[in-house]
Amino acid sequence: MTFFLLQPPSRLSLPRFRAPFSRPPFSSSCKTFATIRSSLPFLPEKAKFYGELQAAVDVVERACRLCVDVKKSLLSDKGRILEKNDQTPVTIADFGVQALISLELKRLFPSIPLVAEEDSSFLRSNSGDLQRVHGHDGNSLVNLVLTAVADKATGADDPLTSDVVLEAIDRGGKDAVSFDAQPATYWVLDPIDGTRGFLKGNDALYVVGLALVVDGKIVLGVMGCPNWKIDILSAGIRDRKTGDCETGIIMIAHEGCGTWTRRFFDGMDKFLSMQGGWQQCFVDSCYMVHEARFCIPDSQTWDLIPLSALFSSTVDDTKDNDRRTILLLPTCCGSLCKYLMVASGRASVFILRARAQTIIKVWDHAVGVICIQEAGGKVTDWIGTELDLAADEAGRRIIYPSGGVLVTNGRLHNQLLEMISSNFRVPKRVFQRQFTSKKLASREFAPVSTRWE
Repeated sequence: MTFFLLQPPSRLSLPRFRAPFSRPPFSSSCKTFATIRSSLPFLPEKAKFYGELQAAVDVVERACRLCVDVKKSLLSDKGRILEKNDQTPVTIADFGVQALISLELKRLFPSIPLVAEEDSSFLRSNSGDLQRVHGHDGNSLVNLVLTAVADKATGADDPLTSDVVLEAIDRGGKDAVSFDAQPATYWVLDPIDGTRGFLKGNDALYVVGLALVVDGKIVLGVMGCPNWKIDILSAGIRDRKTGDCETGIIMIAHEGCGTWTRRFFDGMDKFLSMQGGWQQCFVDSCYMVHEARFCIPDSQTWDLIPLSALFSSTVDDTKDNDRRTILLLPTCCGSLCKYLMVASGRASVFILRARAQTIIKVWDHAVGVICIQEAGGKVTDWIGTELDLAADEAGRRIIYPSGGVLVTNGRLHNQLLEMISSNFRVPKRVFQRQFTSKKLASREFAPVSTRWE
C-alpha cells in the first residue's frame, strides 16, 4: 500500500487528520519534482525518500530567505517584533515560515500531517491589543505575514489570502491532528528555533528545522541556519573571530546517505544557487572527555549538569585545559544549533538536563537527531534510551527523556552515560498510554542530592 503524496489537493483546505498513517510513503521520482531547484549530493536510487528530501531542502531554503528578508525589514519597523503569551519573542518570520512550509508540504504531500510549533491563536485573538500597543490591527499583522509568504510561495492552486495563511499555520497546530498508538507518519517543523538569536543580530544563530517521520522513525531532516559562519566548519576555535567570511548553511540528512552541508550566501551576502556544492560532514573524533567541546542550553548553567561534579568548565579557548576542566562553547540560541555544532564536528557534546518546569518539544530535537546519527554520532536520554517520539501519543509534540538529552560524537557516549549515572540517579520511566501529556509532564526526576534540585 502506498501514499499518493503528490496529487495536488483541489483547494488549500485543512482537514483534521487522524492517525495512524501506517502506510509507507510514496517514493517519488526526480521527474515528479521537476520544479524543485535543489539537487542532492546522492543518487535517487540510494535514498528511499529522495523526492521528499528534495522538496524539504527547497522549502527550507526559501524559508531562510524569508527570514533574512524579514529581519532586514525589522531595522526600520520595530512594530513587527512581538511577544507570545509565554514571553518568547516571535516575529513575522516565525508565523511566515510555518505558513510557507505548511502550504508547500500540503501542496506536494497532502496525505502527510504536520506537527509544528505555532498556531494562529495569537494572530486571531489579539487584534485589539495590537492596535493599542503597536499602532496596527491584527488584520494588518496577518497581511504582513501574507506578504512575506506570498513573496516566497510557489505553485499555489488558489490565490493566497489571509484566511489561507491562517489555516496553513493552524495545520501544524496542537489541534490539527490526533494520533493513536500506531506508528505514525508526519512532518515535524520548528519554524525558527532560537527566535532570540533571530532578534539579537548576526552573531547569534537561529535555525529553520524540518524532519520527516515515517512509521515512527525519523528518516530525513533539513536545517537552515542563515547566520552560520562558514569558517566554523573548517577553522579551529581560535580562528573564530578572524575577518569576514561567507555565512549561512543548509544541513541535510537522509537515513543511510549521511549528513551533508552546503553554504548559503557568498561573501557579498547574496544567495547562492542551490545546485551542487555539497560537502559531507562528520562528528569529531574526540574520545577523551576533558578534551571534548561541550554545548549546553542557553537557559542552563554548568553547575546544573551532573558532570560538574567531575569537571569545572571554561569558555576560554586560548589555553590548554587540564584534565579536570572542559571547554564550554557559548552557542546562542536554541537547541538545533547545538545539534548542528555536533553534527558538523564543531562541538563534541550537547547535553541538556530535563527540568520538571520545562516541557521538551519534539521539534527542538527531531531534525537534529537524524543529522547527528547520519554524521556518526548518537542521541539518547541519560539512561541510554533513544528519544521516544510517540511518548505523547495523541499529539506527538512532547518528548520525555529520562534525566535529559545527551548528544555526542558516539565515541564519548558510553563514558558520559557512566559519569552521569554515577552522579545523578535517573529513574527509568515507564510510560503508560492512558496517561495524559499533562500527567506525564508533572512527573519529576529523583536526584541523588539536593545539589541537583
